[in-house]
Amino acid sequence: MRSTWALFILTCIGAAPVALAGADGFDQAAAPAGWSCGVTGRGTPRWAVEADQTAPSKPNVLRQSGRGTFPWCAKRDVVLTDGFVQVKFKSEQGREDRAGGVVWRFKDGGNYYVARGNALEGNLSLYYTTKGTRHTIKYVDAPVALDRWHTLRVEFSGTRIRVLLDGQKYIDEEDRHIAGPGAVGVWTKADSVTAFDDFSWDGE
Repeated sequence: MRSTWALFILTCIGAAPVALAGADGFDQAAAPAGWSCGVTGRGTPRWAVEADQTAPSKPNVLRQSGRGTFPWCAKRDVVLTDGFVQVKFKSEQGREDRAGGVVWRFKDGGNYYVARGNALEGNLSLYYTTKGTRHTIKYVDAPVALDRWHTLRVEFSGTRIRVLLDGQKYIDEEDRHIAGPGAVGVWTKADSVTAFDDFSWDGE
């Protein structure tokens, strides 16, 4: 049975945002600093730092095991306009959905970009969310397997957005809907049980 190291519902810690390269492997007993979790829409997401023997960097992962329209967890003390965000994710369970993604230019729970992989549908998707409503930019088929670790990376500069899965580029689009600086983070959908590890970022 999984052991929970820290179950957290976080708020912004109030430190001045920084736009520096960094990484978080969630390998500490206390809740990682600077993270804020919530949901776009309705639901009761459950974000927890837990031990996982399969973690790419042991011993811990960040896992979402509740449910909600679009659960998210954002690192509010990192603010980027251009750069990249990357995470390793593993889709574990879900009848309605089996999704894991990253967010960037995150203003609040209703306004941000998101790219996600879906093991139920076998695809990658790029969206923008404004005023709590998600809009599709691009869908592509991609080999997203259940219960396997994948690396999801998004590179963004101005209006250009590139989405890569396991080192291969699948999406390369222009979009102008969300500009300026915002936080970065991770994202799931519906009843997806998804684990995240080795979250990293860089930019300005």
